[in-house]
Amino acid sequence: MGKPIGNGHPLACVATTKEVADAFTANGVEYFNTFGGNPVSCAIGLAVLDVIEKEDLRANAMLVGNHFMKLMNGLKSKHPIIGDVRGVGLFVGVDMVKDQEKRTPAREEAEYVVKRLKNEYICMSTDGPGENVIKFKPPMCFSMEDAQLVVEKIDQILTEIKENQRKCCG
Repeated sequence: MGKPIGNGHPLACVATTKEVADAFTANGVEYFNTFGGNPVSCAIGLAVLDVIEKEDLRANAMLVGNHFMKLMNGLKSKHPIIGDVRGVGLFVGVDMVKDQEKRTPAREEAEYVVKRLKNEYICMSTDGPGENVIKFKPPMCFSMEDAQLVVEKIDQILTEIKENQRKCCG
């Protein structure tokens, strides 16, 4: 695990099973890292864990993520370009498709949504084989109000796309 674990400080960790860890050292050579385990990085890592625990950010991630997915699923009937909404906690993907049956990736539209969201100071990206999945992974302190705002902005942008397509193509 990398970047987010240090909340901005360069820090990483490895999580594995005992079996994998034992196999890693079975050759008689211990793993070491010149920069691993310095006191400053360790203190920062522990402080991040303390905040996650004290502010119950894991529960917040599940609560707000489920709320966000519910709101996005509510937009599916209004905007058929939303093919699927899936995720766990605050890691959510919104699958953009040109048609529901064929599931043709709506790559250009997804890229447009991401670009327009940046104009609103909301950072997202696209992912997936068709680059048509809008990837949502905000900080763990993301709130219900923040989720509502993001969904409102996405709704406005998708409405704009629909109106532009009507003007262009009838």
